Amino acid sequence: MKKTYDLKSERKKRKLPSILSEEDFIKVLKVTKLKHHKLAFKLGFFCGLRISEITNLKKNDFDRSRRLIFVRQGKGKKDRYVPYPLKFIKQSEIDNLIPINCGVRALEIAFKRRILKVLKREDIHFHSLRHSFATNLLSKGSPITDVQLWLGHSRLSTTTIYLHASPDSALQRYEEIW
Repeated sequence: MKKTYDLKSERKKRKLPSILSEEDFIKVLKVTKLKHHKLAFKLGFFCGLRISEITNLKKNDFDRSRRLIFVRQGKGKKDRYVPYPLKFIKQSEIDNLIPINCGVRALEIAFKRRILKVLKREDIHFHSLRHSFATNLLSKGSPITDVQLWLGHSRLSTTTIYLHASPDSALQRYEEIW
């Protein structure tokens, strides 16, 4: 008796990432009481850092003169630099709250509680801050190669998912045409 195998390859389903608008993120920050939680959330949203990268930060990872954070051994054991906005992340926060005195799971829980309290959304997780960072940069006109660099993606194709996550700018160009 011969064995037969069905080798039909099924396409991998890719869901669009869940993202937060800047307005919704500010709402979440307003209800966040603990300063180290607030800083961790800001590092995710404004710098695109992964939660493990945030918990591993040291004071000397911040280059004040260039306003860059040195991310040591991120995913894939890769080093990279990411910018941080002085408008939202104050030097005093870095001086007083880095290293973040909180574990990964505690940050995930704290963030999820704030999201449920303020936005009542089940689809948003801590990693959504990173997705929001990329999507917001692209929607504001940042070149995709810059976003790729800040996220630490080796392949541009990995970054292109964020082009589909927020079709607002494409819709605006479409409406301008017609």
